[in-house]
Amino acid sequence: MATLHLLSHSPFDDGRFASCLRLLERSDAVLLSGDAVYALQPGSAPQEALVGLDPSIHVFALAEDHVARGAIPLATRVQLVDYPEFVELCGRYDRVNSWL
Repeated sequence: MATLHLLSHSPFDDGRFASCLRLLERSDAVLLSGDAVYALQPGSAPQEALVGLDPSIHVFALAEDHVARGAIPLATRVQLVDYPEFVELCGRYDRVNSWL
């Protein structure tokens, strides 16, 4: 059963980001929103961790939050989504886990 993992906190504040990545399974997905989009900063440890994920794991970022945080350059595997696509993703996966 594939899970969509929702991250909204900065990966530099606490261990939620790292904990989430450790629990990812094949065909899961991660959606970065809010300050979690800072994980996309080129050359950062969080960005390298995202790029190194199994290719079956999809990485999404909420476009509005990406723009609000300076439109950080995207790794090729990161797909921007808008709010309607975010809702569609929640329905596409068997489970949704929000890392509050």
